[in-house]
Amino acid sequence: MTESMASKTGLLFPGQGAQTVGMGKELYDNFDDARRTFDTANSVLGFDITKIIFEGPDETLRQTQYTQPAVFVASIAAYRVFSSAAGLSPQNCIAAGHSLGEYSALCAAGVFSLEEGLELVKARGEYIQKASASTPGTMAAIIGLETAKIGEICAAVKDKGVCEAVNFNSPGQVVIAGSIGAVEAAAKLCQEAGATKAILLNVSGPFHSSLMTPASIMMREKLAGYSLKEPVFPVITNCDAAPVTDNNLLADKLVRQINSPVLWEDTIRRMISMNVGTFIEIGPGRVLSGLLRRIDKTKKTYNVEDKSSLEKAVTGVHSL
Repeated sequence: MTESMASKTGLLFPGQGAQTVGMGKELYDNFDDARRTFDTANSVLGFDITKIIFEGPDETLRQTQYTQPAVFVASIAAYRVFSSAAGLSPQNCIAAGHSLGEYSALCAAGVFSLEEGLELVKARGEYIQKASASTPGTMAAIIGLETAKIGEICAAVKDKGVCEAVNFNSPGQVVIAGSIGAVEAAAKLCQEAGATKAILLNVSGPFHSSLMTPASIMMREKLAGYSLKEPVFPVITNCDAAPVTDNNLLADKLVRQINSPVLWEDTIRRMISMNVGTFIEIGPGRVLSGLLRRIDKTKKTYNVEDKSSLEKAVTGVHSL
């Protein structure tokens, strides 16, 4: 796969935390592609994920074993509708997904089917939940403090447990994760060191930290049963911010992703270096669009989560 000088379209897929009750319902009600995607999810998962997504309650949707397949299916439904409406050409696309969203990006790129993606995402959610239950932890967003300083503070609290920088989201926004006491102590020290904010996150575990290693081991065993195909367009992976076009490397990257940091800022910069001029956030929310503006304000960005945003995104792509 070669990069041409023509401007590319960057496809961004959100991760856990973007979910909202009712996401994707307008697309489900108006587009057959979306409806078929949700109906397939109910069949594969063996429970009515559509009902949980559309009706909640929020406490149920926030549980990792439901959140992960829910965000995945809402994102793929949105991608299928957008891809069809925009007439997307694979040679003009480069994709990335934040954490869980990486599975949406890989499914969009044809690496595995919707059915296989649902099985993998369901397993991933269960493994992460199991690891979180056996080794409780938490996460905190640190805003407005140098990355090096955050690293020093994480090292300084190691007597209280594991504390690591795990999401490098944008300039001035880093997420730390680890043992509850260590993360709480680090968040306090970051605030004292001049961070604009140090916010403890409402999450069920220390995602992307080394405490997730048991989940990554289980995921390796799960992935061994799947034959991953070569992506039809490059996907920039979280663990190394590098484009993957070789399906033989993918399983290892998906295993590493669970207990390695998400290099999101580097991922976006890599996509820009590959000549992405316009970004489309596909799935619930606009979290990634917000991060993109912090990384590079000059890039056009659209999102696709309902009929109105779909129309704007299609018009935007066609105007390129």
